[in-house]
Amino acid sequence: MAFFGLFGKEKKEDLNKGLEKTKEGFFSKLAKTIAGKSTVDDEVLDNLEDALVSSDVGVETTVKIIKNIEARVARDKYLSSSELERILREEVELIMKQASAPATADDYQLPAGSRPHVIMVVGVNGVGKTTTIGKMAHQFKAKGYQVMLGAADTFRAAAVDQLTIWSDRAGVEIVKQGQGADPAAVAFDAVQSAKARGADVCIIDTAGRLHNKVGLMNELSKIKRVMQKVVPDAPHEVLLVLDASTGQNAIEQAKQFTAATEVTAIALTKLDGTAKGGVVIGIADQFKIPVKYIGVGEKMHQLQLFDSAEFIDSLFDKTGFKI
Repeated sequence: MAFFGLFGKEKKEDLNKGLEKTKEGFFSKLAKTIAGKSTVDDEVLDNLEDALVSSDVGVETTVKIIKNIEARVARDKYLSSSELERILREEVELIMKQASAPATADDYQLPAGSRPHVIMVVGVNGVGKTTTIGKMAHQFKAKGYQVMLGAADTFRAAAVDQLTIWSDRAGVEIVKQGQGADPAAVAFDAVQSAKARGADVCIIDTAGRLHNKVGLMNELSKIKRVMQKVVPDAPHEVLLVLDASTGQNAIEQAKQFTAATEVTAIALTKLDGTAKGGVVIGIADQFKIPVKYIGVGEKMHQLQLFDSAEFIDSLFDKTGFKI
């Protein structure tokens, strides 16, 4: 009988399907790496390094993994190429332990504490930020929570319109003003309204442009300050949304946003449409910030709570692949 852990069968199937392109590319490269080889030698390690880099694991993280495998080869004196996958999996597991939000059987359970629970969402335009907020709102509401959205990305009129569409789809309230309005003022109104109406969670969208680091820091700091006038410990989460299909660009965006504000969690979107799923490993290694959500499809329920053990199981599941 198959064991699906905390995920359940449907979620596990969504994850497996979402990682198909990544697995197909990675396993084909891994197969070429060990083809005709009986032991792990320098050539195998060089080829493995190329396979990891081209899967968007990232150079820094790849070098770390290769060095650790080299040390194991030197220590154990003899390692067969058939053992390489097991060793690689173990090295990835060590990295990913630090990247998983605490697993829970109830994906969208809010932590105990003050209400409203305020989540500030950051990220550049086009990464799926608005879609992620909409899916979060839908799933929080499905758990019985009262949800309020704040359209504080006032730089683009389209951003407010898109968030309004998602608020309608999710059936939750939204606080908004016109294009060019002060983002901090919108955030203040949203948190104030959420508190007055007894909302459980307030999700604040922010501008999706990468202006200079100082400007970004000042804007996000101002939004935080005004929200704290209503809820002193807000925001309780700062969620950075990244597009997995952009590979190393996602890592560069993470560098800029983590330099500008205190990011507490990451959401990785569009894993189902890319062969660059290895970027999850690189992000986990370089930033030590929990990956909280992953997007593995367009449907509302396909924004999953990330669990590193389930991710690794799916990544190394060779069903349908030859190696």
